[in-house]
Amino acid sequence: MRVSTKGRYAIRVLIDMAKNGETDFHPLHELATHQGLSEKYLEAILGTLVKNNILDGARGKGGGYKLTKPASELTVWEILNAIETAMTPVECVDNDKNGCDRADICPTLPMWKDFAKIIKDYFSGITIKQLVSKAPPKNS
Repeated sequence: MRVSTKGRYAIRVLIDMAKNGETDFHPLHELATHQGLSEKYLEAILGTLVKNNILDGARGKGGGYKLTKPASELTVWEILNAIETAMTPVECVDNDKNGCDRADICPTLPMWKDFAKIIKDYFSGITIKQLVSKAPPKNS
């Protein structure tokens, strides 16, 4: 499992949104400017988060994107699980797969399942609000 740039940028943008008005709509161009990303690239990331009910999107004056729930309830796991194609360390542990034909006799499968649970539990225990409180000041 490797977190992509899309996953890392998604987390950074949500921290930015929570830090600068958790319940406000944030225009795409402002978010892109803050993160140093192109609007087109960021729009693709935010669109995925809207589809997964992590963000609400609104067009027009006063529109943009906002969190669907408080930052204290939004976990890193939810974000990564929405953005990344796989959050498991090996394919045979992926819930979307039926496993392999050796799953019944595989001596390593329990280890991979335990590791996948550790990853999920770790990222499920970190909220955007916690990351906001640890973020360096804007001048850093």
